[in-house]
Amino acid sequence: MKTETLKKAAVSTLVGATLVTGVVLLAPGWGDNPRPSPGAVSRARAAAGTGVPASLPDLSALIADRERWVSDHPRDDESWAVLGAAYVERGSRLADSEQYPKAEHALKRSLDVLPAKEGNTDALIGLAALAAARHDFATARTLGASAVRQKPRRWRAHAVLIDAYSGLGDHKAAGRSLDTLRKLSSGPQVLERETQIYWERGRREDAAALAYDAAAKAATPVARAAALHQLGELVWERGEPAEAVRTFSAALDASPESHRSWAGRARALAALGRTDEAVRDYQEALSQVPLPEYALELGELFESMGLDGDATTQYERLRELVEDAADDGVDNDLVLARLEADHGDPQEAVRMLQAEWRSGHRSMYVADAMAWALYKADRPKEALPFLKPAAAPGMRSALFAYHRGQIERALEDYGPARRHLEEALRINPDFSPLFAPRAREALEALGEPPAGGPDDMFGDDADGEFTLDKKDQESREPSGEEAAGRPQEGSGREPGPGSGEATGGQAGTAGVSPQPGTPEPAPAQSSSPVPPSAAAAPGSPGTSAPGTSTAPPGPARTAAQIHPEQPARSGAGPAGAAGSVPGSAASPAAPVGN
Repeated sequence: MKTETLKKAAVSTLVGATLVTGVVLLAPGWGDNPRPSPGAVSRARAAAGTGVPASLPDLSALIADRERWVSDHPRDDESWAVLGAAYVERGSRLADSEQYPKAEHALKRSLDVLPAKEGNTDALIGLAALAAARHDFATARTLGASAVRQKPRRWRAHAVLIDAYSGLGDHKAAGRSLDTLRKLSSGPQVLERETQIYWERGRREDAAALAYDAAAKAATPVARAAALHQLGELVWERGEPAEAVRTFSAALDASPESHRSWAGRARALAALGRTDEAVRDYQEALSQVPLPEYALELGELFESMGLDGDATTQYERLRELVEDAADDGVDNDLVLARLEADHGDPQEAVRMLQAEWRSGHRSMYVADAMAWALYKADRPKEALPFLKPAAAPGMRSALFAYHRGQIERALEDYGPARRHLEEALRINPDFSPLFAPRAREALEALGEPPAGGPDDMFGDDADGEFTLDKKDQESREPSGEEAAGRPQEGSGREPGPGSGEATGGQAGTAGVSPQPGTPEPAPAQSSSPVPPSAAAAPGSPGTSAPGTSTAPPGPARTAAQIHPEQPARSGAGPAGAAGSVPGSAASPAAPVGN
């Protein structure tokens, strides 16, 4: 039997597609008959019109008001659509998957009264938002695109499309939808998505400036808390746990119900060695909203402290939460696969992620998780094709760099392995209480690179004279004036240390996925994963040679440089100052924004 606690278990992605703040995707009007009650309902309606997140009490008042109305007016398609969208919003905000069947019922009742082909765009948008909340991003894309065709200037449809494209890993399409959204609307629903996209593309300074701007301009405590949470995540990702604690604390001052900020502060406290406080904050987050990823993070903190029994309890709790949410149509296989890869059955993790990949869920988060699961399943060679899509958007992730370094180490590609493990610790030295120490151990096992470069760098033979091996001789075209003494490029591979804890199995190889634009054949019954699309040409945007840093070259670009058609945001300030909390002692003297 389901318990009330376990039912509140719809994971929002850590993983990049569901945003920090929900935006109520309500119909812009209320029809000719319904008359909203004053007070809380009116505030929720006003918030919906501007894209500002309503407070949870106001949202609940709106739901109660519409429930009463449709019970007496069952043919009011608009009120059914409003009610369904409000259920989606509450389910997303509280991670309460029980709200989603209610939302589906209300939205379908709206379409029964007025079909989509007759202009019921609001119900279509609500269903698209529901699909995104359940992590069915392909359905969200289809419904969102249909709504855009009906009402191209309805900003809510473009907002849902951004979430769908992000979940599918289609970053170009997400960027195009963001450009359209920015022309149609402004406010938190735009700034939030801009921040997320800049972050995922590795432009952390621009993302931080936008989050700072959103916090300074927030009209409600809930909106301010959401913006400060995003800022806190950015500060944490760049390896500043003390500043992250201050920023998450400011978010909690604005809205103590910000469960994500409780978990974010717990993560930062653990990095500072304040583990008792970290455990307390994780438990508070789980008591408010039991998200599976909170249980995973708390379990890994317990494991790092040597409390294996407590860790196992959290891992089992995660499994129950995921299973329970699945009954309401929520796909949490990504977080469950992360658990299986590191603390359970890696082969099962590969199976789940194969299904995600084949369904079109090809975000950087799924690609990284697939590569890591294959590595943990002693199949590191098969992990290689997934490293490129994991790094392609450009996001600087310490966890991703750690995963890549360990995979390269297993393949005895020691130079790139050393660089990526160093990169992980440079981005955030304490990115995980469990895995950051393992990154340091792996680096120590690798040791320093050999002096003078690889032994075969110049192709010297035993007598010290340059020669070409037989393969090189056969591959060269004969030339009358051939420079026989010109060396060929070596492999660059260094002689490696002992195997340490890296796994070195190379069972099987990944196949070749169809080229873009060609139908994808039905997957063969094989244990090999479906690989990513064919590699981009060397030097193309978003790619990197094996072992090179994924950080963009040169100084960070500003938001104005990325979107030159947009005027500069007033008060955004220098990117380097974006880490300060608006309104705190570290804030600039002049307030941000107007």
